[in-house]
Amino acid sequence: MPVPVLISRTWPLLALAGLVSLAPEAHAQRVSARDKVKVDALQLRMTAAEKRYSDAVLLVANADPKGRNEADAALEDMEDVISECVKQKGCQMSNMLATYKRLLKHDADAAADDDVADEAGDRLEADPDHVGPLAADVPEAARAAALLNDKRHAFDNMVEYNPAVQAGIRRWLTDMRPALMTTYENYQNLRAVMWPEWEKRGLPEALLFGIMAKESNGRVHASSRAGAAGLMQFMPATGRRFGLGPDGTGFDTRFDARSAAEASATYLNERMRELNNNVELSLAGYNGGEGRAARVYKQYPGQSFWVDSVYNQFPGETKDYVPMVIAASWIFLHPQQYGVEFPKINAQPATIRLARSTTIYELTICLGSHGTRDGYMRALRNLNPRYEADGWIPAGTLINATSRIAGLYTRNCVSGPRADLARTLITADLNAAIMRPSAASYTGSVAVGGVVPVVDPNAASSVPTTPAAPVAAPRPAPAPRAKPARSYKVGKGETLGRIAAKFQCDVPVLARANGLKAPGYSLRHGQVLKLQGCDK
Repeated sequence: MPVPVLISRTWPLLALAGLVSLAPEAHAQRVSARDKVKVDALQLRMTAAEKRYSDAVLLVANADPKGRNEADAALEDMEDVISECVKQKGCQMSNMLATYKRLLKHDADAAADDDVADEAGDRLEADPDHVGPLAADVPEAARAAALLNDKRHAFDNMVEYNPAVQAGIRRWLTDMRPALMTTYENYQNLRAVMWPEWEKRGLPEALLFGIMAKESNGRVHASSRAGAAGLMQFMPATGRRFGLGPDGTGFDTRFDARSAAEASATYLNERMRELNNNVELSLAGYNGGEGRAARVYKQYPGQSFWVDSVYNQFPGETKDYVPMVIAASWIFLHPQQYGVEFPKINAQPATIRLARSTTIYELTICLGSHGTRDGYMRALRNLNPRYEADGWIPAGTLINATSRIAGLYTRNCVSGPRADLARTLITADLNAAIMRPSAASYTGSVAVGGVVPVVDPNAASSVPTTPAAPVAAPRPAPAPRAKPARSYKVGKGETLGRIAAKFQCDVPVLARANGLKAPGYSLRHGQVLKLQGCDK
């Protein structure tokens, strides 16, 4: 079966012809023996990359998930070789580009089989969740670009790749790797609503990912003690400048992914214009205050962020922030270089019309974790930020999802054993498990070792012939339950949900009693809460 390949859809043959005509040819130059050795080495690297790509196509044909990553890595190898060929004296670009011509021909031959193409179309129509390993990420024609002019990698030339950035990469690849992978998964589910806002404002996608990784790990409802909120962590005042904040319904639009993307792109472009398109200084302004960044720039015009006189003007948090954002962005662009295999996420946008009332918690249970590491709760929360995780959403409501979630909803959540189990779990009441027997009625009993009274039937009254056994004294009434604690001091790192679980509180009642606003319910270390709506 022909296998769809990426290169034919991203590099038109005319682009190849144009590049060949512009490339300097080795026969017009005098080439030294040393240069010839270097050229031969480049040719060997290109041949190896071509074989690696061909092997990857076979893996894809056999449904091996490694195929896509191998293909991407091979294409990146080819890009590196061609970039070095341009700089290398005696390297004939036409020889290097012949590899691409062969790949294009292979793809054209594969596409010629119309019957197979029709069959693939039928499969996709029957199963909208199924997307071919390579076809899944083919960009639309408007975004196609030659590998040598890949706009994604323009970011590489916008920043300095120095030891500070390398140290940041080391951190993302070690103890912070889980956060990096989580950010990637969250971003893929939000990409359809966020990336277009940055793209139309001319900003690199890698930078969007890097900021999100450092600010929120891609969690829509992230908030800080300082008051910053949302994916891009806007402070209230800055958010208002760019149209973010309470919308009159009780919802803060800083938690809306599209609005946050639009505002952050506009804000960053404002910083870039003010700071001569210096990415590092613009990031410093994003984190450490635009006023400070502007003053430093005016004091040291034209100086790099990394010059000590500039660098030392910023607080420690900003000195850490700038290289960490760039490091995450760098890994986003060059995952193969660092042995990173980002998860493949089927994030095609879709909507679900709820067949019955439900909660995001309930949906998380009935959907299961098919195709994911952690299930779909975070995706549902991010795509539907207006709803509380435990708040009931009425039947008939249209919620945001992905095509995979929509398919799993129809299969598992409308009716059937999984749906029934989820409803049972979500409505389970802890108090129903606690047995509280009613108080026993005591009417007296024979004491241990006592004598049973004997009654004379001829007597006028029943008088025992032996002393009556003493009546057992009634048991003392149980001690009254201790009154629930009326207040609680928040410990370091505690959340409202954790405190509510500890004291068996109703979260909305507890939040209202303490003036906490949904959905963040931001708490301070040492804050004293009134424990209203709590059983303990």
